[in-house]
Amino acid sequence: MDEKQFESALKANRIPTLVLDQKWHRLFAISGKPQNVKDLEVKEKEILLRQGHLNQELKNLKKIKQDLMNGIVQNMEGADAQAATTQSEKNLKDNKRLLDETNAKMDADEDELMEIPKQLKEVNDELMLATMNFCYERLRINSHEASEITEWITNIRIELKKNIIKKQNREINNKEIYAYLHDIFGKDVMQLFDVKLDESITIPEKKEEVPEGVKIKEEKEANKDRTTNFDVKKES
Repeated sequence: MDEKQFESALKANRIPTLVLDQKWHRLFAISGKPQNVKDLEVKEKEILLRQGHLNQELKNLKKIKQDLMNGIVQNMEGADAQAATTQSEKNLKDNKRLLDETNAKMDADEDELMEIPKQLKEVNDELMLATMNFCYERLRINSHEASEITEWITNIRIELKKNIIKKQNREINNKEIYAYLHDIFGKDVMQLFDVKLDESITIPEKKEEVPEGVKIKEEKEANKDRTTNFDVKKES
């Protein structure tokens, strides 16, 4: 997809106002927001604040306009009466002037409000692109790290299985050595050596459970170790 097709496809989709979306803020909960995202966030908030200010100002101006119009009507009635005063005429002129100023200010606010959706969309689109760039980079990094961790786990599992087999083979070999020594030299001699050497030797009564998938290999390794280790030579 070329750049024009990409932009056209984006315009066809409605993007929410990101700074008002709590899920958008959650995207940066772990790593925090990069500086370009922070700058665009501030810019978008300023536009929203300006929009809120103009709407409130228009609401106030409409009330002022209504009050001025009521005052003009009252002063016009006073000016037509025989008891009209100079103050009534002055109030009428002031109210008309203020009404013109109010109308002008309302027109200016309404014109600015009409431009705000366009400004908001431009900044929001920029913020969306900055968000996508940041998040897709995080996705790439996380995927790479997850692959490395998966590989590490696989290797550790292989090493764990190997070490479980080695541990069990050593225990089996110890049991056989001790049993043969006991048969050859007798219980009394073995007890003397046990006390003299004060060795901490574990002679298991039965073989521990072997993880699924390694039992056949364990038998082969056990036979091999018994052949090479029974001569009680120290392993290198």
